[in-house]
Amino acid sequence: MKTVKRESTIICPVCGYAKREMMPVDTCVWFYQCERCKTVLKPKAGDCCVYCSYGTTACPPVQQVGACCTR
Repeated sequence: MKTVKRESTIICPVCGYAKREMMPVDTCVWFYQCERCKTVLKPKAGDCCVYCSYGTTACPPVQQVGACCTR
């Protein structure tokens, strides 16, 4: 099994606010609310979660097997 990086920084596309978060290893995160502007982020088309869309690191399922838990 590959080593999984659990830390990712989510960057809000609306206001640019960035926050480091710990990603869950066993589930995808489909919604994330920006602390600054309160925008609720959802995955972009073709992405499985907010970390894959707005994070600096892909989610753990993508890191491990190249596919997300929704596929």
